[in-house]
Amino acid sequence: MADIEAPDRIETIGPDFFADPHSHYRRWREHGPVRRVRYPDGVIRWVILDYAAGRAALNDPRLAKNYLATNGLLADKRGLPHPDPRDLVLFNNMLNIDPPDHTRLRKLIMRAFTPRRVAELTPRIEEIAAALLDTLDGRAEADLLRDFAEPLPITVICELLGVPLADRANFQAWTKALVAVAGVEEERDAATRAMAAYLTTLVREKAEHPTTDLLSALAVPADDGDALTETEQVGMAFLLLVAGHDTTVNLIANGTLALLRNPEQLRALRAEPELIPTAVEEFLRFDGPVNISTIRYTSEPVTIAGVDIPAGEFVFIALIAANRDEDRYPNPDTLDITRDTSGHIAFGHGIHFCVGAPLARIEARVAFSALLSRFPNLRLAPRDAALTWHPSTLIHSLQELPVLLD
Repeated sequence: MADIEAPDRIETIGPDFFADPHSHYRRWREHGPVRRVRYPDGVIRWVILDYAAGRAALNDPRLAKNYLATNGLLADKRGLPHPDPRDLVLFNNMLNIDPPDHTRLRKLIMRAFTPRRVAELTPRIEEIAAALLDTLDGRAEADLLRDFAEPLPITVICELLGVPLADRANFQAWTKALVAVAGVEEERDAATRAMAAYLTTLVREKAEHPTTDLLSALAVPADDGDALTETEQVGMAFLLLVAGHDTTVNLIANGTLALLRNPEQLRALRAEPELIPTAVEEFLRFDGPVNISTIRYTSEPVTIAGVDIPAGEFVFIALIAANRDEDRYPNPDTLDITRDTSGHIAFGHGIHFCVGAPLARIEARVAFSALLSRFPNLRLAPRDAALTWHPSTLIHSLQELPVLLD
């Protein structure tokens, strides 16, 4: 365990962070398990690198989630006016609020997003995966991100929610603008307004002309009479649409990259495809789709891993760093598809544990099973050394994944 340095040392996130955050985390960890980090917007956040402290922090009620208070605090730290609450409609969802509102919203979503309903999607997910791979037959090369990892989860979530697949290019572009840390604020604001307008129209259409999709189900009151308001429906639609595809896209892409860079593990998985569920958990631990957790702030002074953090400070958990904590996982930088990954926090922990985790796991299992059986000679294209990553601290995502198929 590294000695904890005085908190006046400040780490920085620069352009080189996104391609290899793990090397930054290893360097930061040498100075302590909790670091102050200056983000590209100039605001300093506290980032937890340690597994035990990070897991505890994910379920610590003193680290608050409240989208109105969070955006006000961020504006204060940036020296900007507070945003109009009407411009924050997308963020009015259970990911960005604490109990009792969180409890109510999660209860309403879980009645429509049950594990049984998700499991029933498996045959359709298999059909979509097979159809996408059919389009690659006979080709020598492909961008596996564009041709498979992206369209599979997007098609699934669009069908589940009742979102027209033809609109996917728009919400993909909006999503990338919203999660980018190095983007232009004007682009982020424009994407927020555009997606809010689109989802508001869609939610109203579902209320007027309900079908069997999930967004229609969310408009129906519960047995006790409780129901989501229109604003809450829009926020929930945003959460399910974005988290329901972007996380799984990156799980499939990052996992494939990890396998192709570790050919002995690839051979082992081909030899024993029954290990795919275990391998998916290792992909989540080794290089998960979410880099740093969503935003929390200290509602009172706290001490985490021996570090005192004042009230009114932003605190984040570096999920992919915590999942490579050698105190939890021996040889953490080694991919091992037979590893016991129990307790990994790729999907979070506690009351904000990802509601879509069962769907993501099913999609990933189907994706890897179909991909490895269809293309026995799958390998990275020679130019993989020049892979680029999206400039986001939230999502750990490739911009392309060139592979050879034959």
